[in-house]
Amino acid sequence: MNTPEPPRNRYLCVGLIVFAALVAYHNSFDAPFVFDDLPAIVENLSIQSFRTALHPPTDKGTSAIGRPIYNLSLALNHSHGGLDVRGYHAANLLIHTLAGLTLFGLVRRILLRPGIAPRFRLSALPLAFTTALLWAVHPLLTESVTLTVQRTESLVGLFYLLALYAFIRGAECARPVGWFTLSVVVCLLGVGTKEVIVTAPVMILLCDRTFFAGSFREAWRQRRATHLALFATWLPLAWLMAGTGNRGGTVGLGLGMSSWTYLLTQCQAIGLYLKLSLWPHPLVMDYGSGSVRALADVFPQGVLIIALLLGTALALHRKPALGFLGAWFFVILAPSSSFVPLRTQTIAEHRMYLPLAAVIAGVVLGAHSLAGRRSLPVFFLAALALTAGTVRRNQDYRSALSIWSDTVEKWPTNARAHYSIGLALSAEGRVQDAIAHYETALVLEPDFKEHHKLALALALAQTGRLPEALAHFEETLRLKPDFAEALDNYGVALARAHRHAEARESYTKALVLEPANATTRYNLANTLVELERLPEAIAQYREALRLRADYAPAHRNLANALLITGQPVEAVVHYEASLRIDPSNANARDHLALAREAIRSVGK
Repeated sequence: MNTPEPPRNRYLCVGLIVFAALVAYHNSFDAPFVFDDLPAIVENLSIQSFRTALHPPTDKGTSAIGRPIYNLSLALNHSHGGLDVRGYHAANLLIHTLAGLTLFGLVRRILLRPGIAPRFRLSALPLAFTTALLWAVHPLLTESVTLTVQRTESLVGLFYLLALYAFIRGAECARPVGWFTLSVVVCLLGVGTKEVIVTAPVMILLCDRTFFAGSFREAWRQRRATHLALFATWLPLAWLMAGTGNRGGTVGLGLGMSSWTYLLTQCQAIGLYLKLSLWPHPLVMDYGSGSVRALADVFPQGVLIIALLLGTALALHRKPALGFLGAWFFVILAPSSSFVPLRTQTIAEHRMYLPLAAVIAGVVLGAHSLAGRRSLPVFFLAALALTAGTVRRNQDYRSALSIWSDTVEKWPTNARAHYSIGLALSAEGRVQDAIAHYETALVLEPDFKEHHKLALALALAQTGRLPEALAHFEETLRLKPDFAEALDNYGVALARAHRHAEARESYTKALVLEPANATTRYNLANTLVELERLPEAIAQYREALRLRADYAPAHRNLANALLITGQPVEAVVHYEASLRIDPSNANARDHLALAREAIRSVGK
C-alpha cells in the first residue's frame, strides 16, 4: 500500500505509544494479588507445571476455567518467577502495549482505505496515533492492566485486534494466504483466552463489507474460505464453554436473575461505560452483583442506547464507516452486556477494553472533521491528563486494603466489597473493624451470606467471642452443609470451647469433602490428642505430612505424640525436620533436647 508519510514518522509514533504506556503504568508493578487473582493465580495449581497449564481448573468459577491459553500465559509467568507479582504486571503491560500498537496500525490502515482516504489520507498517521495513544493511557483500562487476573481481557483484546489487522493486511496484498492464516490462528488463540472472541468473525466480516468488498455478498464471494475458517473457530469455543458448567454456575439463565432484570442492569452499565469513557471518574474495581429491577430507574439510559443502536443501524446503511464504529462498540459488548446474566458481576469496567477504542476513535475523528489539525493540541493535553489519571488510579491498587477501601467508598452497596475489606482488615489485625464490614455485607447480600457468615464467625472467634462465633458457624452450615472450610473452622472453634468430640465429628465431615486437606487432618490430629487417642492422632499427623511435607507444626506435634508414646528416636527426626523449616521455634528446640535425653536414658 502506498502511504503518504515517511517510515520514520511511523516509528516515532510507535516509540511514543510505548513510552506513554510505560509512564502511565510505571507504578503498577508492585500491586499485590487481590480479588479474583487469588483463585486464578495464587491457588491455581495448574499453572505450576506446563504439563497441566492447558488444563485449567474446572471445579469452580475462576477466571481461568475454560481458558487454556490464558492459563498457559499464567504458567509462563509462574515458571519465570513463581508468585512474584512484578512479573505478572510486566507481562500485562507488555500485552497492553502490543494491543495499543496493533490498534495504531489498524486505525491507520482503515483511514487509508479508498472511500475514506479523500478526507483523512493526509492525516491518517496523526489520527491513528492520537486514537491509540489516548486508548493506551486511558484510566478506564487500568482494571484490565493493573488487576492481574484481567489479563483475560487484555490478552483476548490483543488477539482480537491482531486477527482484524492480519485480515486487513491480507485483503490488501496480492498473496494473502499468510495473513489470512495468521488471522485465523490468532482468532483460535483468542478462543482459548476469553469468550468475547465469539464476535471477532462477525466484526471481520463487517470490516470486509465496509472497507473492501462493499457488500456482504461480495465479501463472502471473494473471501469465503477465510470467513468460513474464522466462523469455524466457534466450534472449539463451544466445546470449551460446554466444559465450564456455565462458568462455575455464574453465567446463564435460571441462576437467580431474569434476562429482563439483567437487560435493565445493562442499560445502567452501558450508560456508565459511556460516561467513564469521556470522564473516567469515579472508577470502581468491583460493582458487585447488584441489579436494576424497574424500567423507570434506567429509562434515560435505555432511550440513549436505543437511539445509538438505531443510529448505528442507519449508519451501516448510509455511512458504513461510521456504522462500523457503532457496531464495534455494541457487538463486542453484546456477549456480556445484553440479556444473558453474568450473575456475580453485573457491571465491570474491564468489558470496555475493546469498545473504548470505538468511542475514542469517534471523538478523535469527529473533532478532526470539525476543527482539523487544530484539535491535535487539545488531544495532546487530554493524553497528559489521562496519563496522570492512570498513574493516580494505579495508586489505589497498592494494597488489598487500599483498593477495597476505595471500592467501598465509591460503591457502598457492594456486599462483596465489604466482605473483602473485612478480609483485608483481618489480615492487618484490625478484627473489630472487619466485623463491622462483615455485618454490613450480611445485610446487603443474602445470596452469598454463607461466605460472609463464615468470615464473621472467624473474626468473632479470633476476638474470643466464641458463643457468637459458634452460632454463626452453625448458621453457615445450615445454609451450606457441604462447606468444607466452614466445617474445618467450626471444628477449631469447638476445640477451643473444649467440645472435642463434636470437633472431631466436624473435622471428619470436612475430610469426607476434602480428603487431601492437610490443615484439616492436622486439626483432627490435635483433637484426637485431646481425646487421648494417640495412635489415631499419629496416623493423622503422618497423613498431613504426606500431603504437605513442609508443615512444621505437624512435624512438631507428631514428634510430641511420638515422644509421649515412647518413640523418641522417630520423635527426634520430626523435631529436626520442624526446626529445618522453622529454626526460630524454641518449643521444638526444647523438646528435641528432651527427646535426645530420653534416647540417652534408654541407652543407659
